[in-house]
Amino acid sequence: MLVAKRFEVFFERFLAKSYAAVLWFLLGLTAVVLELIRNSINNYQIFKGVFTHTIEQVNLYAQYPQLYDDSNHYGPLFSLVIAPFALLPDYIGVVLWALLNVFVLYKAINYLPINKLQKNAILLIGAIEMMTAIHNVQINPSITALLIFSYVLVRNEKDFLACLCILLGFYIKLYGIIGLVFWVFSKHKIKFIGYFILCAVLLFVLPMIISSPEFIVQSYLDWYHSLAEKVVKNESNYDSNMQNISVAGMVERIFNLKNFSGFFILIPAAILYLLPLLRFKQYDSEKFRLLMLASTLLFPVLFSSSSESSTYVIAVTGFALWYVLQPSPKTMGNIALLIFVLLVTCLSNTDLVPRYFKMNMVRPYALKALPCFVIWLIIIYQLLVVNFTKEKQKI
Repeated sequence: MLVAKRFEVFFERFLAKSYAAVLWFLLGLTAVVLELIRNSINNYQIFKGVFTHTIEQVNLYAQYPQLYDDSNHYGPLFSLVIAPFALLPDYIGVVLWALLNVFVLYKAINYLPINKLQKNAILLIGAIEMMTAIHNVQINPSITALLIFSYVLVRNEKDFLACLCILLGFYIKLYGIIGLVFWVFSKHKIKFIGYFILCAVLLFVLPMIISSPEFIVQSYLDWYHSLAEKVVKNESNYDSNMQNISVAGMVERIFNLKNFSGFFILIPAAILYLLPLLRFKQYDSEKFRLLMLASTLLFPVLFSSSSESSTYVIAVTGFALWYVLQPSPKTMGNIALLIFVLLVTCLSNTDLVPRYFKMNMVRPYALKALPCFVIWLIIIYQLLVVNFTKEKQKI
């Protein structure tokens, strides 16, 4: 207990300063500059292609090996999101794109209804995964931010903007749709439904301003087929250790279950995820709602066959939120879980861990998912068992 208390005192003194925010932006900038120096911005070239191919009205989901490796898996709306950056020279556009992602997640965390120390702790815990996402020039930090904004805006009774965030995340990368769960916390449920339908229509047709209605409708159909093919590929590509870094992927690899269907994991997980929402009397508790947000950030990463290393900025932000909500001083168990997540989830893809551990244990068995899965189960237990309305602890 004494060790835990000393650790927390040191941690709080560090967090009381502005070091976490400075480190956050410095790591994000370092990551994108390194990738630019290495000319390793393939994902950014894919993103630019979404814009140019929408303008040219050519298939958004075809292979273009002369331009980039792999293919696009984002929705037609993404063409407008990336447009301001695609119009710039690469060395400017990619840096601004990365810094936008860093900034948006920073702002989302700072809008959470928690204190400054807790916000800085989330930044510090999530910094490595944020950097991993930026190394891959990914949009995942912004997807994380949209989910957080969805919660905060519902809390602040700004349901139209909340629906906008939910559907923006959905039309870009599907994950955002899970933010719809925050509807249960809305004080204006009927209005919320109306706003949701309105935003769904607006965002669906919005890409048509730079293309044509026929092309955009066809692109949504192409997107559906592209994602369906990707799911099959991820679940059947047993030997790949860079995709399907999920609970199902972990089970498949540990128990040597080739072509294992993730639905056997997803269905019971979805039931567990939704069960706490039956505790209607707990809705008045801010801590209950924030833990539901933490669970929501973890769920789509842990149970999607499309999860990859750079997706874990979403899940680790959920873990970090759970961690700061635990009573102080933190127990040795809490600190052990923090170390578990940092070592196996966050650092396992870096050179800071032994190569043998990374190449022969973590990657082959998708163990990056394990610590976050353990945390998610703990969150579900707390959401189902704890009487938050009687808790006197400050958030």
